[in-house]
Amino acid sequence: MSYSSAHPWRAVAGTRSRPALQTAAGVVGAVFLVVGILGFIPGVTTDYGTMQFAGHESQAMLFGVFQVSILHNIVHLLFGVVGLAAMRTAGAARGYLIGGGVIYLALWIYGLVVGSESAANFVPLNRADDWLHLGLGIGMIALGALLGGSRSESAR
Repeated sequence: MSYSSAHPWRAVAGTRSRPALQTAAGVVGAVFLVVGILGFIPGVTTDYGTMQFAGHESQAMLFGVFQVSILHNIVHLLFGVVGLAAMRTAGAARGYLIGGGVIYLALWIYGLVVGSESAANFVPLNRADDWLHLGLGIGMIALGALLGGSRSESAR
């Protein structure tokens, strides 16, 4: 099997690169994967010994800023894997970026509405997480919309 048939996004001559939309989905997915891994590394995650499976009782902080739990890290890992898988087609990449952006905007609203000490704060989320989710939501939707082109184009 030749390189170009094993990697259909490449032209036969190997000069055509992956479309920007698919690259963006892959980069976003890779970042989430790395963040999910870093969440399990003591030192990168401060107060690592306080990490809980879920809930606001977890006082572990990724980079000393973002409250994380085992569940939160697993969600980042899964979201990263989905992003890497979605980069295979333009339609999947667009769906991942826009759909993921909507999910992150919903998480932003959820974080604002639910108190940080509430039992409903099961992910857990703190104010830094909330504002990060706003930025991720807007950024992912913008990438999906601006790089996605028309629906017929992204169906390829």
